[in-house]
Amino acid sequence: MCDILLIEAFYDGSHRSLIDLLHENLSPRSLLITLPGTKWPWRARCSSLILSDLIPKNENNQVKYLFTSSTVNLSELISLRDDLRSLKKIVYFHENDLAYPKQNENQQQRDFQFGYNQILTALVADVCLFNSFYNLNTFLDKLGPFLNRIPAPKPNTERIRQTIQTKSQVLYYPLKKSSISLTNSTKIGPLCIIWPHRWEHDKDPETFFSIVLELYQKYSLEFRLIILGQSYGEYPPIFDQIRTELPSNYIRHWGYAQSKAEYEQLLMEGDVVVSTAQHEFFGVAMLEACRAGCIPLVPDRLAYSELYLNEQHRYRTRTQLLNKLKEYCQKLDYVRTKAPKQDTSQFEWDQNQDIRQEYLHLFETD
Repeated sequence: MCDILLIEAFYDGSHRSLIDLLHENLSPRSLLITLPGTKWPWRARCSSLILSDLIPKNENNQVKYLFTSSTVNLSELISLRDDLRSLKKIVYFHENDLAYPKQNENQQQRDFQFGYNQILTALVADVCLFNSFYNLNTFLDKLGPFLNRIPAPKPNTERIRQTIQTKSQVLYYPLKKSSISLTNSTKIGPLCIIWPHRWEHDKDPETFFSIVLELYQKYSLEFRLIILGQSYGEYPPIFDQIRTELPSNYIRHWGYAQSKAEYEQLLMEGDVVVSTAQHEFFGVAMLEACRAGCIPLVPDRLAYSELYLNEQHRYRTRTQLLNKLKEYCQKLDYVRTKAPKQDTSQFEWDQNQDIRQEYLHLFETD
């Protein structure tokens, strides 16, 4: 009997991986309804209207559970589909828009509607899941200042905060089993640096590439770059600039990997994986690279401080990141044989029974 409705309004990347993983483990109890992972702003604004036509009628109250990411405005969906109101409604927050950084100094405010939709969704949900404590805490802490932008009379922000907090919990994102054998192969050649993020301003590619150019131009160090991640239409101009200033033999791979197998094979070639993100609530790509054997270098902020407990993996300033990469370029033997790795076992769906049971328990009768 199909009693679980799984919804993903942005069916791509980590959103797609999570909903697919749940569908695989909950089938045949689950029905999966998705929208393409393109044009995120439109999905966040309008997906409820489209989904209200796609979701089958809940005949005889057969469906008992609804699981969706916060891309969907759940309050709109429930108002359009009253037959879904009685379901146990579970929302997964991959990110929260209350803590999204401005694109530049000229941008006055992020579109209010995105964060407002997420607040309404959290209020309507029965269970709110956040992928890190950083994600949960920033959502709750910024909720008041965010809603205070509303002209008087203002909503009761403390009541709203308490209502959401009581039904919220942290459930780390589960890593799906790798499709290839991750062995300790012998690496040769210069240090291989991986940057696996979306090609957007909140990942701060400018800082990363400025350091890369400094390693090459000022210090004459040898290294190889693997640039992964996906671009959605326009992307920061630094990506084109770097290819004119860095010799082609410094670039091992540039652009989106077309298959999961190719992606994981490239991760295995890396020695170091770097983040300069200004906006990160978990960082699936970083942990996937760590699982493939890369040494992480992450900023000591955002969700990274929570997930990367070894101080050698964190940096506080641009200079610290530059110096660490200089050191790694010059000490290849240390990087490849002695540097401490990041343990990812606590996030592995197939290895960690606790995380698997926490997810599956959501769909058990109370």
